[in-house]
Formats: sequence, C-alpha cells, structure tokens
Amino acid sequence: MTESNAALERYVTAWNLRNPRQLAQTPTSTVYLVTLDREEVVLKILSPYGEEERPGAVALRHFGGNGAVRLLRGDDHAHLLEYAPGEDVAELVKNGQDERATEIIAHVINALHANHAAPSDGILPLRGWFRPLFTKAKSDSDSGLETIYTRAGRLANAVLDEPREPRVLHGDIHHKNIRRSSRGWLAFDPKGLYGERTYDLANTLSSPPPGHGVVVADEMRILRNSAILAKRCGIEQSRVLLFLFLYACLSASAMLEGSAGGLDIPTVIRIAEIAESHL
Repeated sequence: MTESNAALERYVTAWNLRNPRQLAQTPTSTVYLVTLDREEVVLKILSPYGEEERPGAVALRHFGGNGAVRLLRGDDHAHLLEYAPGEDVAELVKNGQDERATEIIAHVINALHANHAAPSDGILPLRGWFRPLFTKAKSDSDSGLETIYTRAGRLANAVLDEPREPRVLHGDIHHKNIRRSSRGWLAFDPKGLYGERTYDLANTLSSPPPGHGVVVADEMRILRNSAILAKRCGIEQSRVLLFLFLYACLSASAMLEGSAGGLDIPTVIRIAEIAESHL
C-alpha cells in the first residue's frame, strides 16, 4: 500500500467517511470527494509540501462558514471541508455576466470580512506575503534602476505600515475560487493572511484567466469593476486601484522567481501600469 493510500484509509476510518473519489492532486495536497453520513464533503490530505495549506484552514475556522466553505474537521495533515458542487463565478463571465460576477464577489468578500476579531495563531501577515516584491524592488534599486517594482515597493512599505480596516483575508479571491452551493456563493482555498481588507479586492481584477471572453488588461473593464467593488465594499475606488497596482507588481515579482500564475508577466505589468496611471 502506498503512503497516500494509507493516509486516505486512515482518515476514512478515523472520520467515518465512505466512498472516496479523487478530485484533484496538487503539489500541496490530494483532494477527494467523500461521503459523511449522507452528505458529500471534501477530504484534502496534505502532502509533505502542504504547509501553505495550514494558514488557509485557520482562516476557514475564522470565517466560520460566513462567505466560505465550512471546515468540518482538521489536523496538521488533513482537512475535511464543506463541498460546493455548483459552477464557479468564472462561468458567469463566460456567459456575458461580468458585472454580475463582480457583484457576487463583492458580496462574498463582505461576508468574509464580517468577523472583525483578531486572527488566531497561524495566520500570515500581509507584509510577509509581499516579500517577492520587496526583493525585486531592492534588487532594481541596488542596480541603480527606477522601475515599476521600485515604485511599488516604496508604496507597499507605506501602505502596509498603516493598514485600514485590517481583517483576516482570504488572500486569493478570484473567479474560480468561488462556487455556488446550497448556501449560496462560497469561497474556498484561502491563503490565510492578515492585513488591510482592500487586498482581497485586488486579485479579482486580474481574473478570470484567458478563455472566459474578457480581456483582464482592458482599462475600461478595470475601472468599471473596481468601481463596483469599491461601492459594494465601502472602499474608495482610488484605494482599490492602489492595491491592484501593488498586487499586480507582487504577482509579476513572484512569477519572476518562478511561481506559476494564471496570466503572463507582460499582461500583469500592463494591469499594473493601468492601475498606476489612475492613482
């Protein structure tokens, strides 16, 4: 019996689960659809590289099912999660409902941020999440270069020092991380960060990935959707665009280090340039 099969058998027995069916495998986890009592739920078994999944579980406990799937059980090696079986928000965009999708995302973000309580141990500070940008900005600065990365690094330093409305953040809000369920639209796969809530609005403006009928680096779309998010979440549009600028530069920096992304670096930089032009 392989190690992964042994882990699956162990959790099926310990948590009284039935009928496991593999849904996905990533570098950090193997995901199964299982039956608990009469309900289909998700069992996520973490790989040896699954440490990054643990802050997400802390965030799900913090959200308590408000705007996110519920964490039903969990330990350091596996999570049992509510299953959202419906379509993701990206399908609405593909069907020509881009603005409605943005309204839904704003509603989900507001639900996630409704809990004002301080974070539990295990949540990651937003400043630490920006390490790739700070590293790239320092490298450019040390080389005597003034670049979009150095400008973003200076702004990020100032903004992260004085966060407005800090919250436990999902950290990876995009169109394919929100699905329809019997309880409405729910987010899943959070990163588990803590910082200014505006950060959670930025990622969605670089989403969905190609193939959904929209151009994410279109200036009119960015301005229209950022206005929707700003209005629904009670945050100035200028602040949303500021965080979009920082988020896009962070994403490009991470991709330069080898991280995978849904977009290519030139597209992400174009998004950053559009946002910066409206600051």
